[in-house]
Amino acid sequence: MSGHSKWATTKHKKAIIDSRRAKNFAKLIKAIEVSARSGGADVSGNPTLFDAIAKAKKTRYQRRILIVR
Repeated sequence: MSGHSKWATTKHKKAIIDSRRAKNFAKLIKAIEVSARSGGADVSGNPTLFDAIAKAKKTRYQRRILIVR
């Protein structure tokens, strides 16, 4: 019964979108971790880390996760 349940259609679309978003966030986290390890955790002295954090903020990454990690 295609189209009978609206959630049945929505959940498939949502799963695809969520998986893409999770993949992107994983890349952002990895970039932040690598740049922090290689150049130090100070943003003012590490331009690579600054760029990685700026890119994460641009993609609406949650600020509380940026601070914790």
